[in-house]
Amino acid sequence: MINARALMPLAVAVGMLSAPPAIADEYLWIYARGSDTMPKGALETKLSDVYRRGKDSGDYGFHDLRAELEYGITDRLSMAAEVMIFKHDYSVDDPDLQPMFDTQGGAGGRFSDTQYGGFELSLKYNVLSAYKDLLGLAFGLGYERRDRYRLDGAEIDQDSFVFTTYLQKNFLDDTLTVVVVPKLEFERRKSPGVLEEEIALDLSAGVSYRIAPRWFVGLEFRHQSDYLNPQEDGVFNPELERSSFDLSDFRIGSQHQRGNYLGPTVHYAARHWWTTAGALWQIRGGGSPFSFSRNNRNWDEHERVHLGLAVGYEF
Repeated sequence: MINARALMPLAVAVGMLSAPPAIADEYLWIYARGSDTMPKGALETKLSDVYRRGKDSGDYGFHDLRAELEYGITDRLSMAAEVMIFKHDYSVDDPDLQPMFDTQGGAGGRFSDTQYGGFELSLKYNVLSAYKDLLGLAFGLGYERRDRYRLDGAEIDQDSFVFTTYLQKNFLDDTLTVVVVPKLEFERRKSPGVLEEEIALDLSAGVSYRIAPRWFVGLEFRHQSDYLNPQEDGVFNPELERSSFDLSDFRIGSQHQRGNYLGPTVHYAARHWWTTAGALWQIRGGGSPFSFSRNNRNWDEHERVHLGLAVGYEF
């Protein structure tokens, strides 16, 4: 007769391997996020790098490096602080590909530098659990300060307020996860002679499936677009509508640019740490007549491919 007590350790081990991952704010994708928050008192550090490559002219590379600390204030409310490091290395050929062409010093020039980009402070509040309720729902609020422009590395003075909604639905005993994350950014950016009041829409969506214990594969979509009319030397472009988010004057201006990305992701989760990698290609893009858009792609604000890698560790 088989000794049931002798089989208990094996049963426990199998249960640990087949159990769903712990409820934590892990990154299953590069841009999309789930509705989970950190448990009360939990602290997690995240390091990420999204390498954006290719502008359809010359060569262009930009590492968007971020270091983040996230803390669970309650089981529903998390706070996070993030530092950005920007590493640019590019030399573009087309003089219409701005602002990169001017920043590199014109034809034949090159810009290569690693700089402090800015910081972000954010809160995330979970309203409904994706594991207990019909749908996971959370809301995020963030403030972002940038001293360098992500496109070309030039010095800027930018303040942004970010409002995010996290929607998550789990299927098949939590082995299949689907998320949709709309985000609105209200940005006020100043550089020499230029003032931009911009409303940006960032919509990401992801599907992830656990193919084996600890291993997930997924597919991610991202849309990003800007709505503004830059004010140069105090003058607006008469062919564009301006954005404004003052309390007494709220308006959404002309769409300057848009870009859509699609690509695969892979995620591995251990007991206290996880890592995620992915690649997203621009599949469609465009913008106003004043954007740098060719062959149904946008190149002044967007790139050919985004390669992402993130690592997280929970203390």
